[in-house]
Amino acid sequence: MSMQHRFANPGFLPRLLRVDGLATGATALLLIAGADMLAPLLALPAGLLRIAGLICVPFVAWVLLLSRHARVPRLAMVAVVAINFAWVAASAWVAFGPVWQPTGFGIVFVCAQALVVLVFAELGWMGLHATRQGRTALA
Repeated sequence: MSMQHRFANPGFLPRLLRVDGLATGATALLLIAGADMLAPLLALPAGLLRIAGLICVPFVAWVLLLSRHARVPRLAMVAVVAINFAWVAASAWVAFGPVWQPTGFGIVFVCAQALVVLVFAELGWMGLHATRQGRTALA
């Protein structure tokens, strides 16, 4: 089965959302519960880490709810992809912007989670593109 067919499979986007939701939920839990421990290692404020984790909570709930749909609503999936891309941009700003000076480990930590989110965003975008092409081919 070609990659295009895998992305166009009706179950691809719900599975992707489930994995995205679980991974984001784990990250949120780490950021909320571990903020005080992570702050000195990353050289980022514990409050920033906690807020980042708390911001993820409604996203996780929404994405896991969407993952229960047999066919994910297109506009909802576009929003998930856009939010993921925005998270990547915000992460780059935290790691390399003028406000904070994270440690080397802090930069690796922020960039690693941003890279995972970027993969979710790109896979979501490819799934959207493939399902649109599949619908066009059927019409």
